[in-house]
Amino acid sequence: MEQGTVVEVTSEEELRALVGEPAQHTRDKVRTTLHALDREWLAHSPFCLVATSAADGSCDVSPKGDPPGFVKVLDDRTLAIPDRPGNKRVDGLLNVLSNPHVGLVFFLPGRGDTLRVNGRARIVREAPFLEEMVARRDRPQLALVVEVREVFHHCAKASLRSSLWEPETWRPDALPHRARLAKALDRSGDSLEFLEAYYGPRYAEKVRTEG
Repeated sequence: MEQGTVVEVTSEEELRALVGEPAQHTRDKVRTTLHALDREWLAHSPFCLVATSAADGSCDVSPKGDPPGFVKVLDDRTLAIPDRPGNKRVDGLLNVLSNPHVGLVFFLPGRGDTLRVNGRARIVREAPFLEEMVARRDRPQLALVVEVREVFHHCAKASLRSSLWEPETWRPDALPHRARLAKALDRSGDSLEFLEAYYGPRYAEKVRTEG
C-alpha cells in the first residue's frame, strides 16, 4: 500500500464538523414499536441481514432467507427469526450469548429502500410459534427472538448508487464459480469435479426443497 498522510477522526465533534447534523425528520423517524406498515414489509421480505458482536467487540453479519414472511411478528415490539440448517458455525448465535444487541436489515427484491430494526436478542429452543415456522418440512430447532428497540425505514441511496437491482449491471461471471472459490480457499482437499457437481444445479434444487 502506498504510504502517505493518514488523518483519523477521533471524536464526535470532529465527525459532526465534517458531515453535519441530520435533518429533524431523520432524527424523528426512529420508532420503538412496529407500525402496521412495518408488519406488511416483514410479511413480504424474503431476506435479511443479522449483525451481531461478541462481548470482546468482534463482529459478524449473517444472511437469513426463506419464503416471504419467514420472520414472525409476535407483537408490536417482538419478532422471531428461524434458524435453518447451515454450516453449524453459528457465529451470530454465539455472539448473542455474550452480547444480546443485534441490528437487522430487511430487503424486498427490486426495492432500494430497506427496513432496519435494532434490538436485544435471545435464543429460543422451545416455543409454540416454532410450529408456525415450518418450511420445506423443517421445524427450526432454534429461533432468534428480538425485542425491538429501534425501527425505521432507510432510503434507497445506496442501492441507487450501486445499481444493485439493475440487471444490466450484473456480472455474476466476473469471478470464479463457487466451486472454484471453495477449491482455492476452504475445500482444497476435495476435487474440483466433486465441488462443481456439489455446487451445480442440484445444489440450488436441494436448498430450495430440503433446506
